[in-house]
Amino acid sequence: MIKAGIIGGAGYTAGELLRLLVHHPQVEIVFVHSTSNAGKQITDVHAGLIGETDLRFTPQSTPKLANAERCFPKGDFTPPSGGWGVDVLFLCSAHGDSRKFMKENTIPASVKIIDLSTDYRHRATADGFVYGLPELNREAIRKAARIANPGCFATAIQLALLPLADKKLLKNEIHVNAITGSTGAGVKPTATTHFSWRDNNISVYKVFEHQHLQEICESLDCSLSQINFIPVRGNFSRGIFASAYTESDLTLEEASQVYQDFYSDAAFTFISDTNIDMKQAVNTNKCILHLEKHGNKLLILSVIDNLLKGASGQAVQNMNLMFGLDEKSGLALKPSAF
Repeated sequence: MIKAGIIGGAGYTAGELLRLLVHHPQVEIVFVHSTSNAGKQITDVHAGLIGETDLRFTPQSTPKLANAERCFPKGDFTPPSGGWGVDVLFLCSAHGDSRKFMKENTIPASVKIIDLSTDYRHRATADGFVYGLPELNREAIRKAARIANPGCFATAIQLALLPLADKKLLKNEIHVNAITGSTGAGVKPTATTHFSWRDNNISVYKVFEHQHLQEICESLDCSLSQINFIPVRGNFSRGIFASAYTESDLTLEEASQVYQDFYSDAAFTFISDTNIDMKQAVNTNKCILHLEKHGNKLLILSVIDNLLKGASGQAVQNMNLMFGLDEKSGLALKPSAF
């Protein structure tokens, strides 16, 4: 069994990660750390897990990683008698906190790390972390000790465009509009996640300058100025619907073949010949793509669940690859019917 620990266990991504790992046939959850919820039952925060786990957030005493000098934020607590050992550590804390955690703690090389924050996604600051998009870096992920899990918008947009980038066919400007659910903003309430504001409402934000653009451009080998990205806040909880288009000389049949070839061995990315909707992907680890040709423009639609393929599901997919498991293990999730 793979022994897993989670740092930052109170947020949406951690809740989804717990939902997956509790039922993963090859995983035992050793601890879930949350400074603000220490000692509480997991189900006090993640109520959807009632009846599925009796775990508590680690109390004010830190589980110790095998052979680690320190493994948790300094001053939090002392290890329980006998210490705790894990094989993989998931970092689900806020952006910026993962890097602080890594600097303040000595983690043994035998412990694999999967970071769900933005801290190590960019090449210049990766510090040995492999970018964890399986459709792009599957073999590198298999050999990696540390993974930087991609962002949710970044996942949907990269999967929409990677086959073209692979063939050096992204020669013109790329236009992307993508709408995301409120869970993409995290669990902490803000003015733009409040139900009264979000319900029956949409708005744009971070136009042309979203933080995911850098990782997208690094994977696609294009410039920031080449992608015109309009992020949209949706009036729903989860899911991303991205539409991207660019000028292309390919016929629809040629483009479809490029995509089918590129994703021929992908475990969770699929091409649909018919138009798609977001609910086909919500509550699954799938990315579903649909292509259309309109004059000289190639349109690519991409749908994912922002909390699964865009975060925790992809993290489990990466864990499976790192430990030599079936890539789909623990990820047999069903789409929303309504």
